[in-house]
Amino acid sequence: MPILRLRHDLNNEQLREMQRYLDEMPIECILAGLRFSYKRWLAERSGMLMVGRKSKVKQEVEMLTLEQARWRLENWSKMIRVYREKGYSYPTIHRIKKALMRIAGMQ
Repeated sequence: MPILRLRHDLNNEQLREMQRYLDEMPIECILAGLRFSYKRWLAERSGMLMVGRKSKVKQEVEMLTLEQARWRLENWSKMIRVYREKGYSYPTIHRIKKALMRIAGMQ
């Protein structure tokens, strides 16, 4: 049976937790979880993932007044250009529009 070596020291509680996962879960699930965690860790470490930040939609609409939301909806083609310049995807822009419509009472 192969031996698994870790670079990090584990305390007894961490060792028991790791052993429980290895005993109870299928290896495919463990590897899938490790792949996901590794990619997330890399993204966080490289600055691509901002853990705990507000969503782009909330950043754009959280503090808007009714008048501001209506103005943005009336000038929507200009706002699309602004959001695209910020690097937002079209699905994100659509979610911003839906949030603006809620604020403006159009939904």
